[in-house]
Amino acid sequence: MNILEKYLSVMQHACDTMPDKRRGANRQYATGDFGMAVLSMFFMQLPSFLAYQRHLQEMRGEDNTQTLFGMKKIPTDNHIRNMLDGVNPIHFDHVFLEIIDDLVKNKAQIVKNVLGRHTLIAIDGSEYFCSQNLSCPACSKREHSDGKVDYFHTFLGATIVKPNDSKIFCLPPEFVKPQDGHKKQDCEWRAAQRWFERLGPSCAKYNPVYLGDDLYAKHDFCSMVLQYGAEYIFTCKDTSHKTLAEFRKGLRAATHSEIKGMGSQKREHHYSWIHNLPIRDGADALLVNWFDVRIVNPYNGKKYHASFITSLTPTQENISELVSCARTRWKIENETFNVLKNNGYHFEHNFGHGKESLAAVLVTINLIAFLMHNACDAFEPSWQQARAANGPRKIFFTHLWNVTIYHVFHSWNELMHTLITHKPPPHPPPS
Repeated sequence: MNILEKYLSVMQHACDTMPDKRRGANRQYATGDFGMAVLSMFFMQLPSFLAYQRHLQEMRGEDNTQTLFGMKKIPTDNHIRNMLDGVNPIHFDHVFLEIIDDLVKNKAQIVKNVLGRHTLIAIDGSEYFCSQNLSCPACSKREHSDGKVDYFHTFLGATIVKPNDSKIFCLPPEFVKPQDGHKKQDCEWRAAQRWFERLGPSCAKYNPVYLGDDLYAKHDFCSMVLQYGAEYIFTCKDTSHKTLAEFRKGLRAATHSEIKGMGSQKREHHYSWIHNLPIRDGADALLVNWFDVRIVNPYNGKKYHASFITSLTPTQENISELVSCARTRWKIENETFNVLKNNGYHFEHNFGHGKESLAAVLVTINLIAFLMHNACDAFEPSWQQARAANGPRKIFFTHLWNVTIYHVFHSWNELMHTLITHKPPPHPPPS
């Protein structure tokens, strides 16, 4: 398991170097045990994983948190929460970036082959906690007409995506939370600005094209993306960009049409584009390139229509790929957020809210587990064989739970071999 063991080592280092809040000489747990305990739970997709491993430790004298995740001892749940509350989620940024850098170095096709040389990074916000009873200083809030107040957490996610490819790889998040010196409530747009200030320079080497919805199709945000040496494709609705729509009225757009698909999948694609339109009023307005697509089902007349702005130059040769890239933005919602909320990651479950940063740290570690799973799905042969031998994803993880509840595995290769062959590891000789 070269890939997984390498990435777990990166995470282990991040956990070992977390701030240590403990006082006195009590060091029965290594500092890294607290973060790795959470990662093991999310990685195994089993909220009660640590409880099962404590029992296995009592019965066998060792357990899978030690042999597979490098832990010294399993802390109590409350101890884990207390130690992680107050850790800055930014502490784990390098884990995401080292994994992505390794994938780019060894599997370059996952990125720089879009539009000839670019990487697509979709950005969007998502809520992961909401309560009318539980809150912390980092919560946002919304008031209802009946006087009730929702306390909630959201974050800005960023995911590497590709058209017609199910492989996605998440980057570090940025959390929406009250900011020092600001009276107004924080929002997704401001979080996106902070994300670029923090991570834009690190991501520049991927030659990125950022994808986003209409919220980001603004003069200041587009200018900021360009300042970080990147490109953008953002959804652009006429209802929220009336100046740009007015400028288009007197201009003739370039057009191109083509037919894609066969049989019942046949569709007519009609493209149009215009270069160098001002995104807003004013002499200093940024000039953008506008394009749109209309897709018609010739059998029932149903139509799809969407418009976008971009810093790239639309041409007849690349307009089809530009549209394909623009429409790939939905993958951050369907293949990132929806998977995290509905496919075993329990993303909206309250594992611990805390008084400072606990909720955000747990989300960050959950995203790291998700990134590791996707990397293994894409590039780790023994993991792929184990997935193939156990059917759908849900069944694979069910088998993973069952065997690690009853058996101790001394390596990931040994665990994957059991999942592939359905034969348990050799039991140690009686003592």
